[in-house]
Amino acid sequence: MENVIDMRIVEEPKKPMAMHPKKFAMWLFLASVMMLFMSLTSAYIVREAEGNWVYFELPSLFYVTSVVIVISSVSLQWAFFEAKRDNLKRVKTLVLVTSFLGVAFLVGQFFGWKQLVSNSIYLVGNPSGSFLYILTGLHALHIISAIVFLMIICASAFQGKIHSKNMAQMEMGTTYWHFLGGLWLYLFIFLLLYR
Repeated sequence: MENVIDMRIVEEPKKPMAMHPKKFAMWLFLASVMMLFMSLTSAYIVREAEGNWVYFELPSLFYVTSVVIVISSVSLQWAFFEAKRDNLKRVKTLVLVTSFLGVAFLVGQFFGWKQLVSNSIYLVGNPSGSFLYILTGLHALHIISAIVFLMIICASAFQGKIHSKNMAQMEMGTTYWHFLGGLWLYLFIFLLLYR
């Protein structure tokens, strides 16, 4: 009998790319939000080209709120770094600071809308005003949802659930907040260029 040596090349099974299911859901959500705002800004450009468009200055408070949203992103990123270092005291403080800045952003937007009303720019009327209120209002709703998320993160930090070995919630909150900050800057620059 012949000894036959069976030599087969065995490939190592490839490890699937793993992503936390909640992170994956969040990325899908962010993609849908981005598509929503891209379609609204595209509709804005198309409608403006049709005529009957009132041109007006953006509220001065929108410049202030743009600075506030950038500072809030810095404070939350700092909180993220502190969570990686297991410095929960600073995480709690910085998440609360970011939440406060988020509320300040919303208050600034509200008073910006009041400036628009005092200049006779309303939600109902000329499409230019309608688009402005819809774009900024939808963004404000997302900021409210992000502030709620930050409060959940803060509660988790107080319970000791956020630390260097459990960063998923902190990563998701930071990503969402940065996304909304970037989205506001996009909207603000867009509105400056197409008013």
